[in-house]
Amino acid sequence: MITRRDALKLTGLALGTAALLPRLTFEALAQSADTAALMQPGPLGDVWLGPADAKVTIIEYASMTCSHCAHFHATTWPVLKERYIDTGKVRFTLREFPLDPLATAAFMLARCDGEAKYYPITDLLFDQQQNWAFVRKPQSPVDALEQLLRQAGFSKEKFEACLKDQKTYAAINAVKTRGLDTLKVESTPTFFINGEKRAGALSIEEMEKIIKPILGPDPASESRGKMKNYVVPSTT
Repeated sequence: MITRRDALKLTGLALGTAALLPRLTFEALAQSADTAALMQPGPLGDVWLGPADAKVTIIEYASMTCSHCAHFHATTWPVLKERYIDTGKVRFTLREFPLDPLATAAFMLARCDGEAKYYPITDLLFDQQQNWAFVRKPQSPVDALEQLLRQAGFSKEKFEACLKDQKTYAAINAVKTRGLDTLKVESTPTFFINGEKRAGALSIEEMEKIIKPILGPDPASESRGKMKNYVVPSTT
């Protein structure tokens, strides 16, 4: 369970931690994880986007108060989703790695309405991060978060009930603990791309350098190339 007071305790730390996290390029860290350990879901399960048989699987560990995570979701994520996830080439899931109680609260709220609302809420919170995670006194981050979640249909009663859900609180922390201890996640965002660990807010160009060789040639592009080079035989 997380209370308003708990969520506020380390709000200042959230700001400091996010600012100190390095924005690493994808070359900065490349390690492989044990596939069975990596694919084991947390107590609440993973919320997957994309088909189970996709050639590329991406698992992201992120914190809702991490500014580099918000940068990734503002710049790389829309293109990655349009080009690769929505077209069935990539399977993706976002796992919880909260850096502070406020981020834990945000993930609890994202989990509160079931899988269908998970990404709409995390997208909203990343997009509006500056308006709730880093507000200045006398405004409270929790009050700002509550006001923002009204857009997703949260009443005051529902908002507070979600933050008191002990099962969700424990499950989110279990995912973080396992990420730390088993998968050696040390910063956010961290990605596992077909089991290979990459730390930092990857640009779409950096992401494509990794996933394009796995996907191989695009049949549609090859077909267009053949048609371009095709010469119509003369009939005379």
